[in-house]
Amino acid sequence: MPETITRRGLLAATLLPAAAGAAPDIRREVFLKAPGKGTAIMAYAYYTGLKGGGMLSIEQRWSRSDTIDVAYLRRSNDYGKTWSAPEERITGAKRPNGMLRVHLRGGWVDPRSSRFLQLWNEGVLPNDDPLEGLRQWNIFYTVDGGPPRQIIHKGSEFNARHPLPGVYTGKNSVMLGDNTCQPITLADSTILLPCSITPTAPDGSLYNPGGGYTWHDSCVLRGRWKADQTIEWEMGALVKGDPAVSTRGFIEPTIAELSGNRLLMVLRGSNEKNLALPGYRWFVTSPDAGRTWSKPQPWTYTGGKRFFSPSSCSQLLRHSNGRLYWLGNLTPENPKGNRPRYPFVIGEVDRQSGLLIEASVRVVDSLEKGEDPILTLSNFYAREDRQTREIALHMTRLFALSDGWLGDAWLYRIPAIQGQSR
Repeated sequence: MPETITRRGLLAATLLPAAAGAAPDIRREVFLKAPGKGTAIMAYAYYTGLKGGGMLSIEQRWSRSDTIDVAYLRRSNDYGKTWSAPEERITGAKRPNGMLRVHLRGGWVDPRSSRFLQLWNEGVLPNDDPLEGLRQWNIFYTVDGGPPRQIIHKGSEFNARHPLPGVYTGKNSVMLGDNTCQPITLADSTILLPCSITPTAPDGSLYNPGGGYTWHDSCVLRGRWKADQTIEWEMGALVKGDPAVSTRGFIEPTIAELSGNRLLMVLRGSNEKNLALPGYRWFVTSPDAGRTWSKPQPWTYTGGKRFFSPSSCSQLLRHSNGRLYWLGNLTPENPKGNRPRYPFVIGEVDRQSGLLIEASVRVVDSLEKGEDPILTLSNFYAREDRQTREIALHMTRLFALSDGWLGDAWLYRIPAIQGQSR
């Protein structure tokens, strides 16, 4: 038996009151405390089977943007009450041609096959500059702890250096945007994995017509199980950005099924370098399981009212009560690129229209009195708790300060609205 650590030894057991401005029935606790100033902790927990309390926790330590210093894995058989001793997972290693970097993107259980996938981005960065990942990232996965496999499109013309249509490692890349870019499985057992791609210009340079920090298009990768328990992949149509509405294209997609066998994709945009643009969340729908998509539009409330949202990840979460929830950042005023990344909210999505129900939106956390406004409430992952049916939200209250990062990993417990789905 592996060494076990009690919840009190690893995680804070005391539930704290809601954050300032949050709905009063939302509770929070420290999931994993950071070692001190200079290092922030991001930590998440995933179920490893369709039933029961088997879980995998992934801890990531950060001291600079877009780089994971080191990661630790822990396992639980009792819904997270106790955890095994941490196992180090190397996320950076020197190679003859640069620094190998690994960005873990969590785990997911396929509800049709009961198989557990772990997913991550991987690439060798020549000078260990995170922006070099735009030419180097590829997506990898394991099935039930088996050997690592790179996602490569079906067909003899595709290989590790040309994994997808239009993607050539060294020239551009494909990546999972964040832990919120979770797969889903359709009724016919097709796996849909949302991802982002850096396109290239005709001269071979990275295409960046918006002039922002990066530029991405998005799509879903459609996977089908093969007899040898590997997955055959093909790429759906790209959702292409437009610099007239978003200076970084469309990135970090999250997907869910709507009524009528339609798909909803909600995307991150940006107004970085052009603050005259409104900072919106964007959405598209698909009638054919991600093969094609509608024209991107600003995501609105069900009555058509628009809202502001900074450039940050978000997540669609289907609950066992039949409802579809969205978690992310909304701001009362037009954001400035990535900021502010608070308040953090949860709301219900109407499954007919695919739009957000304004009256359902609740604040989960926000900037508190006396805190530095650099606070980031993002880079999160949400799941349904199997015992309580609450929405369990893993999120770090991150302060990326110039003299050293700071932030503990928190677990928020959010009661889910009960009733019939809309």
